[in-house]
Amino acid sequence: MDPTTATAAPARAGRREWTGLAVLALPTLLLALDASVLYLALPRVSADLGADANQTLWILDIYSFVLAGFLVTMGTLGDRIGRRRLLLIGAAAFGVASILAAYSTSAEMLILTRALLGLAGATLMPSTMALIRNMFTDPKQLGTAIGVWFTCFMGGMAIGPLVGGALLEQFWWGSAFLLGVPFMALLLVVGPVLLPEYRAPATGRLDLASVGLSLVAILPAIYGLKELARGGWDPVAAGAVVVGLVFGVTFVRRQRALADPLLDLGLFAFRAFRSALSVYLLTGVVMAGVSLMSTMYLQSVLELTTLRAGLWLLPHNVALAAGFLAAPRLAARFRQAHVMAAGMVVAATGLALLLVVDPAAGPGPLVAGLVLAHAGISLPMALAATVIVGAAPPERAGSAASLMETSAEFGIAMGVATLGTLGTVVYRDSFTAPPNVPAEAAGAARESITAAGGAAAGLPPEPAAALSHAAQAAFTSGVNVVGVVGAAIFVVLAVLVYRGSRPA
Repeated sequence: MDPTTATAAPARAGRREWTGLAVLALPTLLLALDASVLYLALPRVSADLGADANQTLWILDIYSFVLAGFLVTMGTLGDRIGRRRLLLIGAAAFGVASILAAYSTSAEMLILTRALLGLAGATLMPSTMALIRNMFTDPKQLGTAIGVWFTCFMGGMAIGPLVGGALLEQFWWGSAFLLGVPFMALLLVVGPVLLPEYRAPATGRLDLASVGLSLVAILPAIYGLKELARGGWDPVAAGAVVVGLVFGVTFVRRQRALADPLLDLGLFAFRAFRSALSVYLLTGVVMAGVSLMSTMYLQSVLELTTLRAGLWLLPHNVALAAGFLAAPRLAARFRQAHVMAAGMVVAATGLALLLVVDPAAGPGPLVAGLVLAHAGISLPMALAATVIVGAAPPERAGSAASLMETSAEFGIAMGVATLGTLGTVVYRDSFTAPPNVPAEAAGAARESITAAGGAAAGLPPEPAAALSHAAQAAFTSGVNVVGVVGAAIFVVLAVLVYRGSRPA
């Protein structure tokens, strides 16, 4: 037999690999559940632990700070010490940290345990994606496996509010953290049996200086972006972003000089890889801003309860999950570049529908636009993940997966900071105080729609209704503008995706 013929086709995954994929879905589902449930539990947590406003923000944010900071390091560490090994270490650490978080006796203790959860989470995400890359070498099967992985993640996001609401009605807030412990225990039991081990065949020592540089590049940048989004212009927050950029440049220079770098910059030589990362970054930017404005619109403009607002947001999560599963099948029938670009055009159409969102029409136009937008972005996101992980050699799959996750984290932070700020600017410019509202209340209402609600609560019925109506109309204008800007970005990204996905 001709040896070249014998090795021409990649091995196809069998029952063990697909069962192993179900095991890898456990941490994915858990991380999504954990993120969404905490938002519901936060008011009770703050009240029970006596957390002030600043501590409450740190309870919420510290997880994503640490997660983003350590993704690159943990992705590369898994390549070196073994991806299954790192996954199991992370699962054990996540389980222990979850128990500590559930039984925290002070706000400071919960902040610390949330930081530990972020560190453990940073080991889980790139490890699962890298193991999928090792288990599914056939490109079509790899695309399907990644689609299933994404579907599980979005499933966790979709059912998180429902599961969390049910838990918090029956148990104390710590149950929200204990939710993941059985998942981690099951992973520790079945993981060694069903998951293969893989480590790069020849690696040098981990460059601790690069680890430090990556942390002081990512952490200040994420912190600064979040603070700018939360409080507007602040020299300290802006300075943190600049510090992160400076150390980021230093980090890149060091990687170029090292024989065995922490981050393989050679991956950026592939145009398709750069284009795929752009998909993650810019999609995160747009959809984070749109999601923020949409959630606030449902609750502050249409005045829906948290549960009802969550139910109205379920359809777009279902559309996203369906798109993830459909993407590899479409890519098998049509050119991948065409599928990705078409998805972006569909997403742009959905966001353009936000231009007609109006309180008098109820949630229908918003939900329809979000369904189209999420169905559209699911196609390029699923295929971009396949490009990112598939473009990397097997020994660098963890590093590639960590880049994908880090890009998404930055996109979310940037989206809230930019499009969220745009929505605020439009709100303030569009707000017109009714003549029967006192100047003090009108001035407070101009700051934000949340402040408008507080100002209206202290007024007699007629001026209160007039003030609320003015604030709701102004915020709706912000939703309209953010939708149009997001649609324009997606149209540009469709062109970029089409050109970048072609062979160089």
